[in-house]
Amino acid sequence: MTIHENKHRLPIDNYIGFNIIAFTCCVFNKRQLFKDNPVILAFEAILLESLDKHNCGAHVTLFMPDHGHLILQGKNEISNIWKCMVAFKQKSGYWMSKNAAGFRWQKDFYDHVLRKDEDIKKHVEYVLYNPVRKGLARNWKEYPYKGSTVYDFNLWE
Repeated sequence: MTIHENKHRLPIDNYIGFNIIAFTCCVFNKRQLFKDNPVILAFEAILLESLDKHNCGAHVTLFMPDHGHLILQGKNEISNIWKCMVAFKQKSGYWMSKNAAGFRWQKDFYDHVLRKDEDIKKHVEYVLYNPVRKGLARNWKEYPYKGSTVYDFNLWE
């Protein structure tokens, strides 16, 4: 008997256009890759390239030691958030193979579409507070491995 893994993928239409999707990408075996600036800077550069290529913006990016959180949104009707995320994982996976021996992404990622009636700022704040909940920072503002192409977090309370 063959057991097939169920695909949890949403219909591709959910990734096209102005939709907002929250992603979590985990490092295989929960290994702690995201602990210093050179690694974070490399991943941020790869992400910015993918965002630009696929017409997407990042409401928030936050790298915890063993995983990353991203809330992405298409900037126009032809934006492709799926392709953006796949390109990011592929290019950053290649970077890991060349620069971080023994590290790789866990297969796939977790994602969900934010509904139009959901408060995006509350979702962003939830992501920003992850380091506080995990004891990595006393205040979300002091945690260094976060970013956004949409907001200036220095203006947030």
